[in-house]
Amino acid sequence: MSDQPHRALSDVLDRLESTARGESITVQEVVEKLGHKSFASLMLIFSLISTSPASAIPGLTATVAAIIFILVVQMILGRDCVWLPQIISHRRLSTEKLCKGIGWLRKPVLFVERFLKARLTLFLHRPWLFLPLFLILALTLFMPFMEVIPTSGSIASAVIAFFAAGLLTRDGGLVLFSLILLLAVPVAVWHFGFS
Repeated sequence: MSDQPHRALSDVLDRLESTARGESITVQEVVEKLGHKSFASLMLIFSLISTSPASAIPGLTATVAAIIFILVVQMILGRDCVWLPQIISHRRLSTEKLCKGIGWLRKPVLFVERFLKARLTLFLHRPWLFLPLFLILALTLFMPFMEVIPTSGSIASAVIAFFAAGLLTRDGGLVLFSLILLLAVPVAVWHFGFS
């Protein structure tokens, strides 16, 4: 078996880190580096950013939610190329905080990669793929409001990252696992945030 699936997530981090030059970079520069057709890579990297300490950047969770919402809509519609509105694509991210976030993500990503492999690929295709996509779509609508509940936005982003990682490595088992988490997150956030 090729080692490629086992490096897929780290490769995305490497590509993002190589983009982080100067004091800040734009969302558009991230998209150009990862590729306009790399829906899974873009979903993964933005959800991981929102999971990492870089999420301390004001308004980042809302920006990430908007980006993922737009990506998912385009995936559902079957678009081949990523499009983002200028108000989002021109948003700048601090490279210092971004690089700190990437460094923080290295160990957990390396750990998770050891268990990933191509399997249960049935769940990577329509119509099976629609259910998690629609659940993520709904979740992104609530993510900006999750900032009032500590860590809830990061938890939601982590679940989306699991789904994206499953797509990227063709691991249907991980996609299925993320589907279970997607169903559980709203219940958990409500219970711990409002009980």
